[in-house]
Amino acid sequence: MRRILFVDDEPNILQGLQRMLRPMRHEWDMTFTGSGQEALQILEESNCDIVVSDMRMPVMDGAQLLEEVQKLYPQTVRIILSGHSDRELTLKSVGVAHQFLAKPCDAEKLKGTVARACALREMLSDEGLERLVSRLQTLPSVPSLYTAVVEELQNPNSSLKQIGEIISRDVGMAAKILQLVNSAFFGLRNHVSSPAEAVSLLGLDTVKALVLSVQIFFQYSKAKLPCFSIDELWLHSLKVGSNSQSIAKRERPDREASDDALMAGLLHDSGKLVLAANLPEQFGKAISLATERRICLEAAEREVFGASHAEVGGYLLGLWGLPNPIVEAVALHHHPGKSLGQSFAPLTAVHAANVLDHEKTDNPTHGVASSMDMEYLLSLKMEERISEWRKICE
Repeated sequence: MRRILFVDDEPNILQGLQRMLRPMRHEWDMTFTGSGQEALQILEESNCDIVVSDMRMPVMDGAQLLEEVQKLYPQTVRIILSGHSDRELTLKSVGVAHQFLAKPCDAEKLKGTVARACALREMLSDEGLERLVSRLQTLPSVPSLYTAVVEELQNPNSSLKQIGEIISRDVGMAAKILQLVNSAFFGLRNHVSSPAEAVSLLGLDTVKALVLSVQIFFQYSKAKLPCFSIDELWLHSLKVGSNSQSIAKRERPDREASDDALMAGLLHDSGKLVLAANLPEQFGKAISLATERRICLEAAEREVFGASHAEVGGYLLGLWGLPNPIVEAVALHHHPGKSLGQSFAPLTAVHAANVLDHEKTDNPTHGVASSMDMEYLLSLKMEERISEWRKICE
């Protein structure tokens, strides 16, 4: 059973949570406590999988509590459940909370968020990787794009449209800005898969505070891993994102699906950024292994890490509360047949666009490119669409 710890200084709220979640008592081992200090004592005695905390509490507020949890128990999923919208406290929580739920929160929403976090824990079997990904606050950015967005924000005549366009072109910045909008950090809970729209919703003052004060973005350092090119990853991600959107538009007249395909394509290799920036030595070993043995990088990563960049990226984006179609497409883009879906989805578009782009630009430093999952496409009766998709990608 997964252990869930709920923290709130108002007894009536805790009692309400207990009543609301009573049907889950056979699936979750739940503990309820009234202060941050008591929560840390409980965690010291027995670790929990998920901590759900109120924001405004005496002595130790929710952001301070989750900061301690992040330091001491980095693998624990951290969620804020609060009715307060204090800007300063919210900015403090951005770096320590994976998700932010606004009170009042209906039972299904709360149960769904916690259940999704529990399910994500099955995605990574390696505890070291789980701890690493769970404590990440952001992803590295292409240096030129990071510099461009900072300069634009410091410009007295800065343009939200221009800022949104820059962020939309960067894997790390896009992922982080979507986390903040798709969770209720700033009271804007929406299904948003466009970074430009996210920037518009947040507003110029909030984006400035996040980037210049809270520093939610940082630039990638090539010195850590000379054999890995963030510029090549960026170019490939842009092409896969654009082609995924084009394929989705051709197959489904659904704007949400095509927007999700675009963003899933841009973010599909976000796990490589996690590994390159945080475990460069091991990731370099995986690249060498793929090159020497002429195997796909994903297979080499499994030998080195026990998981691939796909699961790492999917786990992180899932923790951050990004929409399910995006998380699924990132996590399964090499093995779409593992999906339970029986119809065309953003995952289908990203899988096809990724394989077709690698066909044209196979990089020997990444080993052999992965191949099209024909069994999956046959199950969808879409195997004959490949030639049309190839034309789109050209």
